[in-house]
Amino acid sequence: MGIFDKDKTDGGASAGTGDAQQLAALKKKYQSVLDAMYQNNVQVKSVQVEGGKLVIRGEAPSADAKNKVWDKIKAVDATHSDLTADISAPAGGVGGPSGVSVSAPRTYTVQKGDTLSKISKQYYGDANKYPKILKANQLEDPDKIKAGQKLVIPAA
Repeated sequence: MGIFDKDKTDGGASAGTGDAQQLAALKKKYQSVLDAMYQNNVQVKSVQVEGGKLVIRGEAPSADAKNKVWDKIKAVDATHSDLTADISAPAGGVGGPSGVSVSAPRTYTVQKGDTLSKISKQYYGDANKYPKILKANQLEDPDKIKAGQKLVIPAA
C-alpha cells in the first residue's frame, strides 16, 4: 500500500481528465519518493500537477530526512524535470536521533544535470544562495561543475 492509497485528494483544485491521468502517472513514477517521505516523517502538505509537473510540498523534521528524500528523488530520475519538490527543514539545531547538527558543513557529489542553483535550492531552499557554495569551494565559474565532483556545502 502506497501513500496515495490512504488519501485520494491531490491537494489542488479539481483537475480535468487529462490532468488526472497525468497526476496518476507522475504519482506512480514518484511513489517511492512519497514512501520515503512517509518513512522519514516528512509531513506531506500537498501533491498536485502544476504546469505539467508533479509538485510535492512538505516539511521535514530534519535536514537529514530532507536529504534522504532528495537522494530518493535522484534515484528515480536524476534530472527530475517533471517534478518540483519544495521540502522545508529546520535551519539549525539538532537533526534526528544521531544528534548531529544540521548546520554543520557537508559534502555533496554533483549528479548529471545539477547546477549550483539547483543544489542551493535543495540545501538552502533558495536557488539564489549558490554563491555560498561557489565561495566555499573556491570555484570561479558556477557553470563549470561536473558530475562526480565533490562540493562542500557550507552551513546555512
